[in-house]
Amino acid sequence: MPRRPLRAAGALIAASALVLTACTAGSDEPAPTSTAAADPDASVAIRLVLEPGNLDIRQTAGAALDQILIDNVYQGLVSRTADQEIVPALASDYEISEDGLTYTFELREGVSFHDGQELTPEDVVWSLETRRDTPEWRDSGRLANIESVSAEGQTITLTLSEPDSTLLWNLTGRAGIVLKEGDEVDYQTEANGTGPFVLDDWLQGDSITLVRNDTYWGEPAGVAEVYFDYIPDNQAALNAALAGEVDVVTGFDATLGEQIEANGDFALVLGESTDKGTLAFNQTEGSPLADQRVRQAIRQAIDHDAFIEAAQSGQTLYGPIPALDPGYEDLSGLAPYDPEVARQLLADADAEDLELTLTIPNFYPTTVAQILVSNLNEVGITLEVESVDFPTWLNDVYTNHDYDLSFVLHTEAHDFENWADPDYYFTYDNPEVQELYAQSVAATDPAEAEQLLAEAARIVSEDAAADWLYNGASVLAVGTNISHMPSTNVNERLNLAEITKSEG
Repeated sequence: MPRRPLRAAGALIAASALVLTACTAGSDEPAPTSTAAADPDASVAIRLVLEPGNLDIRQTAGAALDQILIDNVYQGLVSRTADQEIVPALASDYEISEDGLTYTFELREGVSFHDGQELTPEDVVWSLETRRDTPEWRDSGRLANIESVSAEGQTITLTLSEPDSTLLWNLTGRAGIVLKEGDEVDYQTEANGTGPFVLDDWLQGDSITLVRNDTYWGEPAGVAEVYFDYIPDNQAALNAALAGEVDVVTGFDATLGEQIEANGDFALVLGESTDKGTLAFNQTEGSPLADQRVRQAIRQAIDHDAFIEAAQSGQTLYGPIPALDPGYEDLSGLAPYDPEVARQLLADADAEDLELTLTIPNFYPTTVAQILVSNLNEVGITLEVESVDFPTWLNDVYTNHDYDLSFVLHTEAHDFENWADPDYYFTYDNPEVQELYAQSVAATDPAEAEQLLAEAARIVSEDAAADWLYNGASVLAVGTNISHMPSTNVNERLNLAEITKSEG
């Protein structure tokens, strides 16, 4: 099957999770629900961390765009729930043929874009074909197996060259967004979608405001306005919440929970996520990390529970697939914390007194680097920390693969494909993993596809292709007068159609 091109780094890596937080297994808590009457004219202020550089969802990388624009402003034929279930959106229904080669969608009637233009089947055909055929558009490679897109009446048919078990999921993201053909929108600063909210204002460096779409085809949004307040610092966000300036704080620090809950106006909420705190190893020829024994030694030198203790909550992660994603397996037995074993592995590899550099974006907490420096020093590895701005990280690590160790938080769900791509910045190249992933994509049985992913993920972990320090949480402080605030995977997607705010 054709290999997909690299994903853009910004679409995978969220700066929005500034705090080192994670959730314990089964600790996913629903946001509080107010019993008071909802105010349909209410405005809800939500603290976010990372502001997008521009609003062009077609070409600009960054989880910050997906977080606020997908579901709220832009939609596709299908969408996904907070529980990762695929559901109809602009399509009222869909079917997949038994051979996995034909996808049929029934497009809703009576849908219009925010500027009043009608959504037509031709818009869907144009959107999918254009994205597939335009490499400059993000996630174009996700549609590579689509041979043709056609419309007959309201029926949209996608014909594939070969089965693709990932296609339906991919259509819930950027790859499936439907735009108006021939639209003359300045996508850098404007937006024209079909969602429950309309982009109203963007005060760069400060905030983005969405207002209810009064001509929305579905149930109207529960509030009249959503105000995204970009506050990078957690202490400043806490102060804003206590001053009544924001109703919800996302990307929060769980260690500040007692302070924000003290007056009873907020509740701390820990939700599950697909955020993967990933310690990448540069395995290119000539690097000491090309030796699997050295990589395994580093993994076993790291006390993963220390990250959880620092966060005052948490879930460890020992493989590339988190619990929310298909193919997850508890792989903790493959890299137990054992400094003595780590020292022996380093000795066997003739890599004692190793000196390495950790390249880490400067928006992450110092806790991550501090734990790694301490743990690795205990087994004889001297770790120098190089804290850089994100553009530098993108250039040096992501693009040029110029690093020893690197840490970032990969937020995107269903992203195992990166481990099957030897050109990705992970520098991991295992033909067996690549073949298993290709078989998973080609499988028409979801259970078979998931099993193949699990097999591949186990090999990746056995190879010590990286270390996964923790599975991050969605950590929020939610006002007690707010109901239906999403709490799962909010660093990646934040569907606010149902959020409400009570009167008073």
